[in-house]
Amino acid sequence: MNTTPLSLLQQLRSTPSSRSWGDFIDLYTPLLFRWANHAGLREADAADLVQEVFVVLIQKLPEFDYDTGRSFRAWLKTVLLNLWRNQARKANRAELRQAEVARPIETTSEPELDDREYREHVGCRALAMMRSEFSEPTWRACWLLVVENRTTADVARELGLSENAVYIAKSRVLTRLRQRLQGLLE
Repeated sequence: MNTTPLSLLQQLRSTPSSRSWGDFIDLYTPLLFRWANHAGLREADAADLVQEVFVVLIQKLPEFDYDTGRSFRAWLKTVLLNLWRNQARKANRAELRQAEVARPIETTSEPELDDREYREHVGCRALAMMRSEFSEPTWRACWLLVVENRTTADVARELGLSENAVYIAKSRVLTRLRQRLQGLLE
């Protein structure tokens, strides 16, 4: 068994599997829908756009060379915006004037995810997805500490563990989470 899992981006690049693609899709679908909704797309159009993004990613991620000085999230959003603009040009819809196609998605009605919100979103989704990789007490100890912001003493009491065991559980889960999300949380 590989004790140091490849990050999700590395897995998709070198040895993509249905599990790694499933994990990636579970992590990023809500974010892509949020951006599509900012573009003013209806639910069905947003779903089509998100599906097209994943088609492009299947083609591009195997050759994607992550630059730690740049933002993966920004690259992903650019892919979505370019597809959206291409769709709008092709459709030549009256409601999508050229000026709207050329402008970035407005975020005045609903603010853009800031870095903290993005990290929380991706981190919490990934943590929930990793649940099956750990024993229930280990996973639950981490979840209660990190997501529910409970005290170590409270978690130890509830789970019948020592406080040290709670710290170790949190460390194990978060270490794996960092490895899994390497490159995704810039």
